[in-house]
Amino acid sequence: MKVHVLHENEDWMPPLRAAFEDLDLPFEEWHLADGTFDLGAPPPEGIFYNRMSASAHTRGHDFAPELTASVLAWLEAYGRRTINGSHALDLEISKIRQYAAMSRVGIAFPETRFAVGTEAILKTAREIGAPLILKPNRGGKGLGVQLFNDLTTFEAYLESDLFDAGRDGTVLLQQYIQSADSAIIRNEFVGGKFLYAVRVDTSQGFELCPADACRIDDAFCPVGEQAVEERPMFEILDGFTHENHAKYERFLAANQIDVAGIEMIVDADGKAWTYDVNTNTNYNPEAEAAAGLNATDRSGPGAIAAYLAQELHRTAIPHLAAAE
Repeated sequence: MKVHVLHENEDWMPPLRAAFEDLDLPFEEWHLADGTFDLGAPPPEGIFYNRMSASAHTRGHDFAPELTASVLAWLEAYGRRTINGSHALDLEISKIRQYAAMSRVGIAFPETRFAVGTEAILKTAREIGAPLILKPNRGGKGLGVQLFNDLTTFEAYLESDLFDAGRDGTVLLQQYIQSADSAIIRNEFVGGKFLYAVRVDTSQGFELCPADACRIDDAFCPVGEQAVEERPMFEILDGFTHENHAKYERFLAANQIDVAGIEMIVDADGKAWTYDVNTNTNYNPEAEAAAGLNATDRSGPGAIAAYLAQELHRTAIPHLAAAE
């Protein structure tokens, strides 16, 4: 038996491969940019770790999430153990469904409305007022997230060729929360349990992919915001705890999400607002190295490898017993 990794981005795999190899964990990659599957044939034995990303279309893999949803349905119909299965993917590709799920466990998020069509979008923006955040329902890596400080600029953008409503034509218009220090906190969870928190400097914009393979350039930069002090863009917060962690763990359990990064912003009054759930989470190797976590089971890749090894062993036990 082995771990089967479902993904579409070769660039994000090296840290996981290294962690798997450190544990001698048998694995096979399923690159789901395309493919064909027989619904009537049983899938291979093992466990299946879904790393499909909402941003797949930005790499030319337009229908990879839809293919992955079908593959997960097939796997789950045959009773295979899926890590970040169908429910997780459903939230990965829809921020609206994320917020609906958050509301069920009492997680606070900024005032949010969603709309389709330029007239409806503009009407909604006027009702919310500036400043406001515009984001696509399906994005990933912070792509398409923009801050508008006035409605005149917003309206001009909406009427320009630059406006992109995203993969499903649905956009979210959201109350802008000013952080106390131009930063957000990303809370990492593996096996449904809190692993660590990382402070992310947002003074350069909203494209916040932690992976080495992501580049931060041409990001929208909120005018007039500067970093308060010289700090790394990604910084693991030693010993960080927050009252939201218990809610986040309940949220993950309720939605069958095993691995996630949950982002929140703390305003000047100390109130935490949650605004994004990333089920295809990546980790910043420089931040992990600075915190002394590299190549340990407290690093993101190391914790995932250890968790998958545990789940593979748990899945294998009934098969071993049946063979005796």
